[in-house]
Amino acid sequence: MKKVKVYVTLRESVLDPQGSAVMGSLHNMGYDEVQDVRIGKFLELQLADVERDVDTAVKEMCEKLLTNTVIEDYRYEVEEAN
Repeated sequence: MKKVKVYVTLRESVLDPQGSAVMGSLHNMGYDEVQDVRIGKFLELQLADVERDVDTAVKEMCEKLLTNTVIEDYRYEVEEAN
């Protein structure tokens, strides 16, 4: 069994109003050292052992459903599940 951690973030060229709101709130709370905030998604998938290539399957899942590839980037890590 495999555990896949998928990290999804907005592309640098895309404005992040939610991140800007969080940064403004942090500044209001006195955390002026914060220079930028980008909001993203984290997904954790448990995959059964199958014949199919894990990298190919995860890329297909990300590009077909888990991300909006027009405005988001993704990366993932595959590890053995305990």
